[in-house]
Amino acid sequence: MNIEDKKPILIVEGITDKRQISKILDEEVEIICTHGTLGVERMEELIFDYSLDHRPVYILVDEDYSGNKLRRQLTQELPHAEHMYINKGYREVATTPEPELARALLSQHFQVKPIYLL
Repeated sequence: MNIEDKKPILIVEGITDKRQISKILDEEVEIICTHGTLGVERMEELIFDYSLDHRPVYILVDEDYSGNKLRRQLTQELPHAEHMYINKGYREVATTPEPELARALLSQHFQVKPIYLL
C-alpha cells in the first residue's frame, strides 16, 4: 500500500460544493464531483481510477431527493465510506454556512481554517 492509498477522498455532488469545501479545508484533500447520480460504468471507473475500495472515503451530499439517491447508491458501492451530513434546513452543501460546513468537516477529523470556526 502506498501513501496515496491512505489519503482520504471526499465525494460531493457538484463543482460549487467542491469550491465551498476547498476554501474551508486547511489541508489538501482530493474531492470528487459526481454531478448527480452515477451510472454503473461511471461508478466502476471512479472506484478503479481513485482506488476507492482501498482508501478512506467520505460522502457529503445535498439533503434533497437527488442527494439522498446518490448517498444510497454510494453506500451500496462503498460500504466502508463515512457519511457526513448538513442540516436539512440548508438543503444544499453549497449554500450551507461556512461555520456549519467547517464543523461537519472537523467532526471527521479534516483540518479546517480556524477563521471558519468563528
